[in-house]
Amino acid sequence: MVDKNIYIVQGEITTVVGAIKRNSRWNNHTSLDEEQDPLLNSFGHLKEILNNIRELSDVEPNLFMRPFLEVVRSEDTTGPITGLALTSVNKFLSYGLIDANHEAAAEAIENMADAVTHARFVGTDPASDEVVLMKILQVLRTLLLTPVGAHLTNESVCEIMQSCFRICFEMRLSELLRKSAEHTLVDMVQLLFSRLPQFKEEAKSYVGTNMKKLKMRAGGMSESSKWKKQKRSPRPPRHMVQSPSDPGGSSTLSNNLSGGVPFIEQGFSSSSLATSDSAGSSISSPTATDSGLDAGSKATSREDLSDLEQSIPSANSSCTVTSLPGTESGSSHKQSEGGQVEVAQAVSVDSIPEVVDDKDSVPDHSDPTSVHDMDYVNPRGVRFTQSTQRDGVALIPYGLPCLRELFRFLISLTNPHDRHNTDAMVQMGLQLLTVALESTCVVNYQSLLVLVKDELCRHLFQLLSVERMNLYASSMRVCFLLFESMREHLKFQLEMYLKKLMDIITSENTKMPYEMKELGLEALVQLWRIPSFVTELYINYDCDFYCSNLFEDLTKLLSKNAFPVSGQLYTTHLLSLEALLTVIDSIEGHCQSKVVNNTTQQNQSDTLLADEEGSTSNGADLTTGITLHLLHRDTDTGDKKAPKKPPRFSTCLPESLELLEIRTKKKLLITGTEQFNQKPKKGVQFLQEKGLLSDPLDTKQVAQWLRENPRLDKKMIGEYISDRNNVELLDSFVNTFTFQGLRIDEALRLYLEAFRLPGEAPVIQRLLETFTDNWQKVNGSPFMNNDAGFALAYAVIMLNTDQHNHNVRKQNIPMTIEQFKKNLKETRIQQISLINPKYEQTGLVKENYVWSVLLHRGATPEGLFLHLPPGSYDHDLFTMTWGPTIAALSYVFDKSLDENIIQKAITGFRKCAMIAAHYGCSDVFDNLIISLCKFTTLASESVENLPTVFGSNNKAQTAAKTVFDLAHKHGNILREGWKNILESMLQLFRAQLLPKAMVEMEDFVEPNGKISLQREEMPSNRGESAVLSFINWLTPSGAEQSGLRGPTTENQEAKQAAILCIKQCDPEKLITESKFLQLESLQELMKALISVSPDEETYDEEDAAFCLEMLLRIVLENRDRVSCVWQTVRDHLYHQCVHATESCFLVERAVVGLLRLAIRLLRREEISSQVLLSLRLLLMMKPHVLSRISREIAYGLHELLKTNAANIHCTDDWYTLFSLLECIGAGVKPRASFQLTSSSADNETGAQSDSELSSHHSNEVSLDRGYTSDSEVYTDHSKTRMPRSTTDVDVSSSGWLVVGKVDLETSKPTPVNSKAQLNHPLVNQYSLTLGQDLGQHDTKSLIKCVETLSFIVRDAAHVTPDNFELCVRTIRVFVEASLNGGYRNHDKKKNHKYESKSRMRKKPVGRERDIGGSTRRGGSRVSSQRLSRSHSDDEEDEGVPASYHTVSLQVSQDLLDLMHTLHTRAASIYSSWAEEQRHLEASGKKIEADSQTLWTSCWCPLLQGIAWLCCDARRQVRMQALTYLQRALLVHDLQTLDATEWESCFNKVLFPLLTKLLDNISPADVGGMEETRMRACTLLSKVFLQHLSPLLSLPTFAALWLTILDFMDKYMHAGSSDLLLEAIPESLKNMLLVMDTAGIFRSSDSRTGYSDLWEITWERIVCFLPHLREELFKQTVIHAPRLEALVLDADVAGSTPGPNNLSACLPPSPHPPSCLPTVQKIQATSPASKSLPLAPSGTSPARSSLPPSQPPLILQPLASPLQVGIPSMPLPIILNPALIEATSPVPLLPGHKPASSPTDEFQ
Repeated sequence: MVDKNIYIVQGEITTVVGAIKRNSRWNNHTSLDEEQDPLLNSFGHLKEILNNIRELSDVEPNLFMRPFLEVVRSEDTTGPITGLALTSVNKFLSYGLIDANHEAAAEAIENMADAVTHARFVGTDPASDEVVLMKILQVLRTLLLTPVGAHLTNESVCEIMQSCFRICFEMRLSELLRKSAEHTLVDMVQLLFSRLPQFKEEAKSYVGTNMKKLKMRAGGMSESSKWKKQKRSPRPPRHMVQSPSDPGGSSTLSNNLSGGVPFIEQGFSSSSLATSDSAGSSISSPTATDSGLDAGSKATSREDLSDLEQSIPSANSSCTVTSLPGTESGSSHKQSEGGQVEVAQAVSVDSIPEVVDDKDSVPDHSDPTSVHDMDYVNPRGVRFTQSTQRDGVALIPYGLPCLRELFRFLISLTNPHDRHNTDAMVQMGLQLLTVALESTCVVNYQSLLVLVKDELCRHLFQLLSVERMNLYASSMRVCFLLFESMREHLKFQLEMYLKKLMDIITSENTKMPYEMKELGLEALVQLWRIPSFVTELYINYDCDFYCSNLFEDLTKLLSKNAFPVSGQLYTTHLLSLEALLTVIDSIEGHCQSKVVNNTTQQNQSDTLLADEEGSTSNGADLTTGITLHLLHRDTDTGDKKAPKKPPRFSTCLPESLELLEIRTKKKLLITGTEQFNQKPKKGVQFLQEKGLLSDPLDTKQVAQWLRENPRLDKKMIGEYISDRNNVELLDSFVNTFTFQGLRIDEALRLYLEAFRLPGEAPVIQRLLETFTDNWQKVNGSPFMNNDAGFALAYAVIMLNTDQHNHNVRKQNIPMTIEQFKKNLKETRIQQISLINPKYEQTGLVKENYVWSVLLHRGATPEGLFLHLPPGSYDHDLFTMTWGPTIAALSYVFDKSLDENIIQKAITGFRKCAMIAAHYGCSDVFDNLIISLCKFTTLASESVENLPTVFGSNNKAQTAAKTVFDLAHKHGNILREGWKNILESMLQLFRAQLLPKAMVEMEDFVEPNGKISLQREEMPSNRGESAVLSFINWLTPSGAEQSGLRGPTTENQEAKQAAILCIKQCDPEKLITESKFLQLESLQELMKALISVSPDEETYDEEDAAFCLEMLLRIVLENRDRVSCVWQTVRDHLYHQCVHATESCFLVERAVVGLLRLAIRLLRREEISSQVLLSLRLLLMMKPHVLSRISREIAYGLHELLKTNAANIHCTDDWYTLFSLLECIGAGVKPRASFQLTSSSADNETGAQSDSELSSHHSNEVSLDRGYTSDSEVYTDHSKTRMPRSTTDVDVSSSGWLVVGKVDLETSKPTPVNSKAQLNHPLVNQYSLTLGQDLGQHDTKSLIKCVETLSFIVRDAAHVTPDNFELCVRTIRVFVEASLNGGYRNHDKKKNHKYESKSRMRKKPVGRERDIGGSTRRGGSRVSSQRLSRSHSDDEEDEGVPASYHTVSLQVSQDLLDLMHTLHTRAASIYSSWAEEQRHLEASGKKIEADSQTLWTSCWCPLLQGIAWLCCDARRQVRMQALTYLQRALLVHDLQTLDATEWESCFNKVLFPLLTKLLDNISPADVGGMEETRMRACTLLSKVFLQHLSPLLSLPTFAALWLTILDFMDKYMHAGSSDLLLEAIPESLKNMLLVMDTAGIFRSSDSRTGYSDLWEITWERIVCFLPHLREELFKQTVIHAPRLEALVLDADVAGSTPGPNNLSACLPPSPHPPSCLPTVQKIQATSPASKSLPLAPSGTSPARSSLPPSQPPLILQPLASPLQVGIPSMPLPIILNPALIEATSPVPLLPGHKPASSPTDEFQ
């Protein structure tokens, strides 16, 4: 089957031949002429050949192309025929009829290119001529873009490009044609440069020769006629292709297109691209009209597209022609065995195979240095004619040379200083450069890079100054492409570019259009977006000694530019902000990815623990990773293997610290340079001082500095080095140059560029001599001697001056060669008026100089540009940018109304916050929060307007949400900012916008357990006043403004919006999430909360209470680490409570808060002791303040003990708690040691009261570290505060009188330990009361405290050895408090009335302040709820407190029950403790379960307590108490007691009870009292008789018995009814009979048989029952006793030592029995006591004084009515009898007068 392609060729032959024949010239021709006509003849030949073959590939492509190309070349054909031939050629190319792998393909392609670029035809009319030109463009485009185009040589490509440029720049052609040429050029440039990666850089020698060939043509022509002279004679149809070395055949692109040269010259008949001289017929010059081109243009463009994009199938292969550079359409090459490469189905432009394995096909004689030998299959010597093929030269496909030439030509087009370059040309050049740079990366090609560094950059920067916007914009675009890909080679070019941009942006020039600034900013933003660009600026410029601080300056510029001067925001402002945000965005992105990487690496490291050794840790050394990155990059680019390092850095990635050092040095260098430029010595001296230059001076170092510092003034350098004192320096300076291999004039030029040569002759001589010496030395001494060199150098300078100095030229004729020779012979140094060096000139000269310096610096190591991986040095960048960025963001946020811009600003804020959090920059974060807080308007707006204003301001709400969101997310690094957030919260609180949960506090007393911190408005029961006050509260200026109307709907809507917004802000999360805060941040937050305390201006009580509540909730959230912050909180609470002078809401909240903390924190072992110790704060409060809040404390303590009793293990802590219970429940005044004192004793012993302590700490310690450790606060305390009974103050205040200084001295050395003192409180044991001064107490508090006590007592687990005695004591205190229903003070009612009134009065004060219209609400107000709860006694004060009786009755009964429970369980409790301890053994304090211990610590005090309730005024309580007492005394456990203890039972329990019952306790209930007294007497006798046997063993039995008789006597006369008169004699008879039966009264020694006791007994009884003896014992006679005997007894007692050896002395009474002033009685004392004589204890002075010989005595206080009535009376121990003036306690106690004398009472 015949190949289809043959038919296609045949068809085209027919078409062209037909057209030729049809042409008028051929009309009449005969066949013979056809034979002769060469064109038709060759077509005929071709037909014959085609008829004889089966496959088109059997013939060479050249064969079937030749006839068509002859038509194209022929000068005789008309345009349409040439056009048809061109169309045919285009078709052959498009259809792929030329096989790229055919060995003759290269020659055919070359032939085709030559023919088409030199096409000729007879012109007809301009329109149809342009059609032909259009077709030529089309063919050239197809030729270059199809795969076979790869066979074109460098020359052909240049010819093709030049042809296109000609059409493009010929202004007489129609615009359509010119634009088509432009598009064609774009496609071609794109293709050529996209193939660049396939080309290799040629070896140096080869490149040189090639370049020369290409440029030869352009060299010797005058610029104006260059195009004219590039004429080309038509090639003969068969001619041999010229070899590349032939200058005639090669072509170059000329860079000087002259616009004025006619394209189609007049007078010539043929139009040709290179217009021919030999053309004949004259045709009038065509004018380019647009007529008829529209349709054609569409067709053409369509054709173009179809050529490019459609695959046109051909018989054996189909090719797709693409112009897209980067598209690789899967070019899979199958290689057959023969090494022929077949084209795959779809071949793209770049799919030419690069290397062919089959070496045979490579030509032997091709240039070995050419790398292209390997690139393509080069068929051997393909020629146009068969005959000459053997001796031809191989055609080398095009490569880098033509690209370089094209690139150079494009760059030359952009030169604005070349007058031939029109704007259109410059624009075209920029457009094609853009395409070239977009298509490929030229950075790896040194030959191209050289062009970029020098000419291209220079032209681009010059274009930035032109006023044509399109050129300005295009040049910026090219600049971006350059710096994006090649900035590492263009360090100083980039610096210059950015400086130019800065000048444009900041230009004040009014003529400069706004758009230029905008474009400049856009260019900056675009650069800023390049990853790592900003970091590289910072490292390569800001951290380079001799570059400007580009990054810093640009950041400042952008920030400044973001602030509109007029107040209106324009695009430039937003662009500046965008640039700043770009930096923030990238840093934030890196931070995010680091976080992600860290977590993923964390996870990996968890899973791959086994591989740990091999892998790096997740904080892998940044530097190593980066170095690898650099290494990798450099090897890619084919540079050196190791990354280069700028000399100023120690590594490729210096540490931040190193950079900081460099920047500090740089500042100093700049200052030093400025000083040098004024006075060189001064500058050098400054640098020496700062340590940048060594001292003494190192000349080499200075010379180096003078050479490398571009900022130095050259004139000053010249002056400094030429100074005759600096000869050494001059040598060193000259040695820094490398003159080796330089001609003397070149070396001189280099030398004199480094400084300004001074004009003085001697100075010049010195400088030149040093120069020539050096030059001679390094260049191997070419001159006879140094003087010769000097002479030449000097002559050269003279010649230069003569040539260029205008002043010289005016005077003289220019120097001749003779004069120059003469100068060489006689060197006479003279004053030279030198020309100004280039750097002092202006305009182009200066510009050229600056540029050459820039290029020179770029070639030194200084020009090294570090490429950095993304994310390096982010912290440094952020440190520099955050300030300007946040300022700009704030401004834009403030001024803008556009929602998008506001959102952008907020995003910026969030990103800054994220980065600050990542790097822990709390200063940044604080600043940001403070800025945002301003925008919330919360702090600035008045409370009344806040809901409305905030609710209607969307921007403020956005800001608020952002503030809270950031605080939630990154609270960790907040420090100062907490204060601002807190201010905002407080404002929200005042305006009642916070969620309900935040303004409610836990409360112990309220039934629902919550209390609101916000005061609720009073209901409007007072009519208008309440409405008025409500409106006053809403609006600042009161009722006048709003005219008594309620809030409007808008206001309500706004308030709802505000409330909703705050709900979304979720301020409560700050509290709940505080447990995740870092400690430092937490402490700052707490500090901020603590700083809010009520004062006149800023905060009121409610604010402080709100902050306190937040503080407490935060502490509770942070239970796990509470020990770190406890001290701060404790000090704050201390301040609130202890310093309070009156009770108020805040104090109450503080106290409740302290208890809440204690309840929650006691479970934590590590802090519980400190917390308990802190409860002592409450005991330090002023008593009247404490009593006001007793109920809250009572309820709180109840809660505390219920939940935590098991966690309290220490006696000290129990002591605190019980003391509190006593103070709260019974109104006991706290112990003196708890109160704030500043006594001398305190200061001497070095103890500090808590207040002094905390105040010192808060001043000294807190400032520098923000907290005090608990140990500091409590160390001195634990030693000194508790056991202070050794000091004068303590003893006097504890209720004991000290007598005798000697004893005090002896007792001091052995201080009592705190345990001992706690376990044995100093109490008078001979009184039923504890002698406590009980103040007022609140009934409900008492009830609660009793409930608390009963909780402890009834649970065996909670009664411990640590708290047992304290517990007993507290019960007794409560007993005293509840006595008579608690009504002990007659002024109680009055007090309560006053108190409630004062509490009520506070509210109106606040109201008055409100009505005054102040923006803040009243200060000293109490919430309305507080009124109802101030004390529940208010309502009971109205009348007789009926409920009170039942309540307190219950209390007393509970107490009785408790005492009884304890009493009965005491023995078992103690024995179990003793048992436990036996197991533990190692315990310190021994617990004994013997009766003696039980008695002293438990039974005795409890019995005293029960006995005291027997004295209650309420009959029910008395009776119940007596019953309990009786049960207790006769209980089985007490049988174990011995005689001494029973004696103390009488002395401490029964006798005081009987004494007290003698008082008129309940005047209203006479009968009841009688019964009580009778039961008491009965009990006395029962106990006496039951325990008679042990009592008899007492030496003091007589005294005990006589005391009982005394009481019988008193009771006989106490009652008004007969009840006692009957009962007492009966009891007495009973006792006497039992005693008698027991034989107690018998004595075998006496004369009568009866003992002395018998005598004394009856002597006593006779006083009140004279006839009893007759009734009972009729036979006995009584003798009066002798006083002497009694005295003797006393002496005996004194002389016989021993604890129990006690006898009594009773002087005779002169009075009649009925009027005995006081019963004289002897009290048995504790076993340690000595004998004790007593005088009558009336108010009379003592009647008997003690003889001096007696041993020291101890007087125990009397249990007489005196002590019962006056609780505050001290109970003295008298230690030294020598000091006793009287035996009665009364005279020894100044200041206490007894209430009434006992005598009066009995009478």
